[in-house]
Amino acid sequence: MSDTSTVRTEETQKTQVDSETAERFIAEKHIGERIKRLRLKKSMGLVELGRHTGLSASFLSQLETGRVVPTLRNLARIAMVFSKDLSYFFETEPQAMFRVHRRKERVRLPQTGTDAPTYFFESLGYMVPDRHMDPYFAEFVPLGPQHEPKAHLHPGYEFLYVLDGELTLHHGENRCTLGPGDAVYFDSATAHSYLCHGPKPANALIVTMHQPLPQPTAQLRNAFPPGIPRPTPVAGPVPTVGERR
Repeated sequence: MSDTSTVRTEETQKTQVDSETAERFIAEKHIGERIKRLRLKKSMGLVELGRHTGLSASFLSQLETGRVVPTLRNLARIAMVFSKDLSYFFETEPQAMFRVHRRKERVRLPQTGTDAPTYFFESLGYMVPDRHMDPYFAEFVPLGPQHEPKAHLHPGYEFLYVLDGELTLHHGENRCTLGPGDAVYFDSATAHSYLCHGPKPANALIVTMHQPLPQPTAQLRNAFPPGIPRPTPVAGPVPTVGERR
């Protein structure tokens, strides 16, 4: 075999290896399954997704089942429909989260920043890394009539559900007294404070939710190659079965 033939054979082998590697990479990232999950989450059929992306329903079906390898342009069309960045299809999929917090293992802590705490709390999510919300069990203790609760604020939102006792909540200019079974959802970036209302402690579940960051879809939309039809984004969430709008 000549040197030229040897070089061509090696180049062909390299091309075949690269193709196999690419297909294995696509399979490992479960791109087809991710596309299908996005579509079903919006209660969208293949034909409807095809209308938004300009791709045929049969091609999308083969894409979801892994029978064809997607191009970056096709993935970009699909990503824009669901307001996702192209990197969404290549990021490592998160592992299922499951953490049990035993009552005997929790730590009871006082309200911080004051010598006379109005409440004590126990974290119900301290074992969850990179969590998007923080659940707590809180006990609000009765204080003297002259005591002024310390107000605080933080980004995001807060949900509070009273288990027993009575609790007065100050939120900006708002003030309300909550009893067992009452709940409140409010913007926690507004100064707020709690005060036990009555001679007995009040217990409540509190969940603080972090402020979500916007999806970086504008950059992808502006960077879409010229000459390629832009997909039509889905306007708003599509309700699932049984959901009221």
